[in-house]
Amino acid sequence: MWDPDKYLTFADHRARPFYELIARIQAESPRRVVDLGCGPGNLTTALARRWPDAAIEAIDSSPEMVDAAKKRGITAHVGDVGTWKPQQDTDVVVTNAVLQWVPEHPKLLRRWTKELPSGAWIAMQVPGNFDGPSHNLIRELVTRSWSTRLADVDIRPVDAVLTPTGYADLFDGCDTDTWETTYTQILTGADPVLEWVTGTALRPIKAALTGDEWTQFRADLAPALREAYPRRADGRTWFPFRRVFAVVRVS
Repeated sequence: MWDPDKYLTFADHRARPFYELIARIQAESPRRVVDLGCGPGNLTTALARRWPDAAIEAIDSSPEMVDAAKKRGITAHVGDVGTWKPQQDTDVVVTNAVLQWVPEHPKLLRRWTKELPSGAWIAMQVPGNFDGPSHNLIRELVTRSWSTRLADVDIRPVDAVLTPTGYADLFDGCDTDTWETTYTQILTGADPVLEWVTGTALRPIKAALTGDEWTQFRADLAPALREAYPRRADGRTWFPFRRVFAVVRVS
């Protein structure tokens, strides 16, 4: 289950890659703009403002997120990114911090380039920090102390996403722009990195545990994260976070 309020705790940090992504889309008057994995809709509204004459299609797998998006006036519905197919008038597809949850997403991206009309745009961004300390510590803790209890939980592997070159290789014949950026995010609070991963990477783990187990898991993980990401004397914590981007114009 996704928690819209928890996800929005770091809304500014999560929004910055989105705006840098859509800034590279050069569509002028798209007929339909699709937000795949719209979350609580706080960023989908930016698509509607940029292209006010376009039909906005918003999809998310979480009913909680869809409900939150609807409260913002977004026409959103529950759907599966893996089975989504574009309508004939789809000119822009945006998927922001979603495809890392879809193991077969490289195949999806190839399929979309064949199904979308010539001149359509695909813009995607995924977190690229799966080999960072935060994610490595989660995997180590699960292996060391929780492997039996969490045997069936989808914990994203190191290779959950491709490199920029790997994504560029998917789009033969298309105009393609791929890049990566590592943001040094400034977080505050006693356990800010724990709170960050609670809203994303730890979501499947939380869903699989009882309340007491979840409390214990967080207690086990917190000191390791504090050591990996120490709080500075001024109370702030540096949290380097890599993102991988691709913007493609379909040939």
